[in-house]
Amino acid sequence: MGPTSVSLSGLALAQLAIGVLGVLVITSEYSTGSIQTSLAAVPRRGRFLAAKATVLTAVSLITGEATALTVFLLGQALISGQAPTAAFGQPGVLRAVLGSGLYLAALGLLGVALGTLLRHPAAAIGVLAAVALVLPGIAAALPARIESNVEEYWPTMAGAQVTAVIHGTHELGPWPGFGLMCLFIAAAMAAAFLLLARRDT
Repeated sequence: MGPTSVSLSGLALAQLAIGVLGVLVITSEYSTGSIQTSLAAVPRRGRFLAAKATVLTAVSLITGEATALTVFLLGQALISGQAPTAAFGQPGVLRAVLGSGLYLAALGLLGVALGTLLRHPAAAIGVLAAVALVLPGIAAALPARIESNVEEYWPTMAGAQVTAVIHGTHELGPWPGFGLMCLFIAAAMAAAFLLLARRDT
């Protein structure tokens, strides 16, 4: 693990926090029953969901970038003099820090999609945790051949490559991996739009 990864490792909790925020943006309205009022105020359901997704993504992106920059700088200051440090001028470092903010924003948007599809906070958060944390952890226990395929193509693992400076042999590059994650989220959002449009509430 390089010095950049050491600094950014603290973002693991932020991943789940922003994903959960994305879930609650929509499921909180179902829990309280205010979804009927919201949909009555905004009859075009696609516009309603797009507005929520846009605001959540913007907030997540700003928060994620600020958090990633802060933890990177603090982390490098803490290990300075005790271990090798990283600087923005080194290959891949700036991209990894900025990519961490992008990754967090993407997880927030995935949370919105899952919340819309499932409508129940616990169920959506459970699926989010499984997709982002549990299943990637299980991959390490799989046979080597299967593990390498999972590491390369599982959406959240592929997307996380944008946050890393050092990459393994069985991993997609930073931007192709993040692109794969974005395609997965786009498919989830498309399903969410379609399902919201067809439901009574």
